[in-house]
Amino acid sequence: MKKKFIKYKSTNRFSKLINDYIKKDENLASFYNLYPELNNFQFQFENKRNHKINRQLLVDVLFNQNDNIKLSELSKKNIDSLKNTNTFTVTTGHQLCLFSGPLYCIYKIVSTINLVKQLKIKYPDKNFVPIFWMASEDHDFEEINHINLFREKISWNTIQKGPVGRIKLDSIDKIIDKIESLTLNSKNSEPLIKIFKNSYLKNNNLSSATRSLINQLFGEYGIVILDGDDKSLKKTFLPVIKKDLISNDYYKLILKSTEELSKKYKTQAQVKKTNFFLISDGKREKINTVYSDDTISKITEKFSPNVLMRPLYQESILPNIAYVGGGAEISYWLQLKKVFDHEGIPFPILLLRNSVLLLDKKQDEKIKKMGFDIKEFFDTENNLLLHYTNKSIKKDFNLNEEKEKAILVFNSILNKYKDQNLISFISAEQKKLINSLNKIEKKIIKSKKINHADNLKSISLLKNKLFPQNKLQERHENFIPYYLKHGDNFIKILINELDPLNTNFVILTL
Repeated sequence: MKKKFIKYKSTNRFSKLINDYIKKDENLASFYNLYPELNNFQFQFENKRNHKINRQLLVDVLFNQNDNIKLSELSKKNIDSLKNTNTFTVTTGHQLCLFSGPLYCIYKIVSTINLVKQLKIKYPDKNFVPIFWMASEDHDFEEINHINLFREKISWNTIQKGPVGRIKLDSIDKIIDKIESLTLNSKNSEPLIKIFKNSYLKNNNLSSATRSLINQLFGEYGIVILDGDDKSLKKTFLPVIKKDLISNDYYKLILKSTEELSKKYKTQAQVKKTNFFLISDGKREKINTVYSDDTISKITEKFSPNVLMRPLYQESILPNIAYVGGGAEISYWLQLKKVFDHEGIPFPILLLRNSVLLLDKKQDEKIKKMGFDIKEFFDTENNLLLHYTNKSIKKDFNLNEEKEKAILVFNSILNKYKDQNLISFISAEQKKLINSLNKIEKKIIKSKKINHADNLKSISLLKNKLFPQNKLQERHENFIPYYLKHGDNFIKILINELDPLNTNFVILTL
């Protein structure tokens, strides 16, 4: 096992906003409350303790929602502990991506679990519960219906519409069969396929399947899975729903923050007057109707928060002290501080999840053998190949030294024989020799380029393997290949090696 760190800024893959957030730039100070450092959580406890939530309702909902899965003893204990005022949550959330989607979903959960561990060590008198919030009400099915596996895009197609969590698992067995056929000869294929079958073939909808999958992968670490698409939880959010739909209370607040933020940064979420969708007849649609106070009260469960209202919903029902998210999530959370202040809800500490590039030992050795540092692979493929050419061909195979020696020889002859009749002749011969050496040099470089064609090809292949479609690996690859190689040790490795409070990009050689 080998670990290396790169500054986020050095990767050239993260926005100015995120780079500035990491370095605590004063331009962002007014858009959040506390920076993610262990000592700062002491203040967050006090902030959150003064914000009353219905803990018993939360516990009842969680036990009810997770009734159909085999919870670990730690997860049960964590849910039960939420009754106590000295228990706080650390939350991450994600779309219901097929088979967990890209790797960064896994990294989100690991970062959350590890932050809980660190908080428990720092504050042993308190309890901390890792929460995975399922974005079950999202309706963009095309974003979640596929995985990339062994350079193949595997998609699950269905004509069903509406909140993705409610989508029935028709024909999902064919997708599992496909994965099984691709992984058949791999060491850990059998336990992996068993996990997928237990998740997707023994449940009725995508929400239940995702809950089962996350629980099987992370249950032993005490993860608690929450679905916000819940009638009783939404009832507690009724005052906010009414304020948004009837008087558009939050529009001006969000707009003002967004305008201030956009003076220096690119903002993430579009500001809308209404921040809820309506779920009706199996669809999740924009609201174009004016609803009365009474009507909203009668059909509360049908209103679904958008990306800018979901954070407020989350923080209003959880004793939450921190949210763990990616760069885009941190960005839209920063648009919301004024809304939280307006509602008197403590703004959580925002923690950027761990970002990771996974290498195997052969890839690591190959990079070294070719004279590269792994950080150079974050550059474009063209620049990478050009760098190799300049470094390994032009530099190593030029005749500069020989040309300098030839010039010295001719200069010595000219100094020794100062016959005017010979100077022109000797100088001409010198020029001829230098030209000949230049021709030889070009021939050598051409030959070496041919000889190095295999290396250039290897560089391209490795670059595309580590950065498929020039994306970060974590945004494209699924966890399946790594589970096949390492089994459930893969999760254990990440738990052991990742530090959520380390503000560097991680290179992990497995």
